[in-house]
Amino acid sequence: MCILKAIDREYKQMKDREWDRIFLFFDLHGTLIKPNFEVGNTVVEYYPYAKETLLFLSDKVNVDLNIYTCSHPEEIVEYERLFRADGINFKYTNENPDVKNNGYGNYDKKPYMNLLFEDKAGFDGENDWLNVLNKFKEQYEY
Repeated sequence: MCILKAIDREYKQMKDREWDRIFLFFDLHGTLIKPNFEVGNTVVEYYPYAKETLLFLSDKVNVDLNIYTCSHPEEIVEYERLFRADGINFKYTNENPDVKNNGYGNYDKKPYMNLLFEDKAGFDGENDWLNVLNKFKEQYEY
């Protein structure tokens, strides 16, 4: 599974380059939660082990969790509230102002991220989360 290799790569780079943290972005529908295809319906039904994974990562000081979604603005506000109520600490949505434009990249329209969890890029929300959770636990030697 490519995402597992990417997790290893990014944690290694964080250590080798002495970064203080990495930035993880999560699509919502089809990746983190089951889609319902109804505008305004913000019911959160997590895929198996998705919530557990995000809760595990939420207290890590060297990880920023971020939402990456095309949801409508009023839906985003509600999703952010629901995730906070579940104890999941997302820092930003669709942006990363902590990484400024530099010689390497321009982040005005595409936020800087180390890892993207996205069903359109091959992530399978129904089946991938347990392996991802175990990989993150491995990174923290649990």
